[in-house]
Amino acid sequence: MAKYRIAWMPGDGIGKDVMDAAKIVMDRIELDAEYIPADVGWEFWQKEADPLPQRTIEILKTVNAALFAAITSKPAPEAEAALDPTMRGLGIKYRSPIVRIRQLFDLYMCVRPCKSYPGNPLNFQENIDVTVFRENTEDVYVGVEYSPVPDSLADALMQANRAFAPFRMLPGDHYAISLKINTLKATERIFKAAFEHAVAHNKKRVTIVHKANVLRATDGLFLKIGRDMAKDYPGIETDDANFDAITTGLLRHPHDYQVLVLPNLYGDIISALAMQMVGGPGFGCSANIGEKLGVFEPTHGSAPKYAGQYKVNPIATILAAKMMLTYLGEHEKAVSIERAVKAVIAEGKVRTYDMKGSNTTIEMAEAIAEKL
Repeated sequence: MAKYRIAWMPGDGIGKDVMDAAKIVMDRIELDAEYIPADVGWEFWQKEADPLPQRTIEILKTVNAALFAAITSKPAPEAEAALDPTMRGLGIKYRSPIVRIRQLFDLYMCVRPCKSYPGNPLNFQENIDVTVFRENTEDVYVGVEYSPVPDSLADALMQANRAFAPFRMLPGDHYAISLKINTLKATERIFKAAFEHAVAHNKKRVTIVHKANVLRATDGLFLKIGRDMAKDYPGIETDDANFDAITTGLLRHPHDYQVLVLPNLYGDIISALAMQMVGGPGFGCSANIGEKLGVFEPTHGSAPKYAGQYKVNPIATILAAKMMLTYLGEHEKAVSIERAVKAVIAEGKVRTYDMKGSNTTIEMAEAIAEKL
């Protein structure tokens, strides 16, 4: 029996391409693992009206970790139009399967390291090393939305805040509401994870990102909890910045930041910005971690126009596999993969199209595997 059971989730578009590349590297390090195919993605939405079938949920209950590649998600009208004709008009709503996995398995911690490797022609600046800690289960991603807005909810909102009265005068189908929800428990544990990471990796600064000057209740709670927890870590400099200000700060002074902690939506946006500063989609990896499961993924989309061409950069997926190995306690194997990635980038002999080269997805993976 293998030491590890790993759910293998290519998903949509270029997912199979980059996962095939990751498998070349995983095979080279000879991880004692059973890789279990798990269905997820747009294909299963179209056929079954469920992009995350129950059979996949059951698999995720039994594995040590999962490697996940890419998902195609589209707005509601397009999603319903893509359904099998027998399922249209049934009121079935598309929900992102990766968001659903995070919530089903309480994968509260999203960790996105953004590091500029020497020799990468796409680096915004050298020596950038920022880790984003994104709360992963709540905020506007809870999916509590209303369109049209029921009269009962509109009445309650008007009673709570008279400023809502102009909206109440409109018919319910003339506006929509999405609720932003932040809780004490979720906020405390993402800050705990971020500060512990800073201690373990000798990081001296943690920055809380918020918009508490406008969103006084939700982001106010987030900021207060972060400041309170900082008192338990006197050796770490803790500051905070408004969400809009951090975009300017990162671009102007990226070396001033080490660990950023953000609510869900801001974390998604800022990690995309930070990723672009260190090379773009081909270099962004992410860990979704809870108490019992870790799901690891590149942060790029499914890029369906490139599907099956084996053209795209697989480094993000290979680095996601490296994060999975760290999670599993296979530290030496994880370090060896990052070292190999770093060496191939520095040499500059093998580069995919995004790096101004002409090598294939598989050739990049083979070059990395040869360094192991």
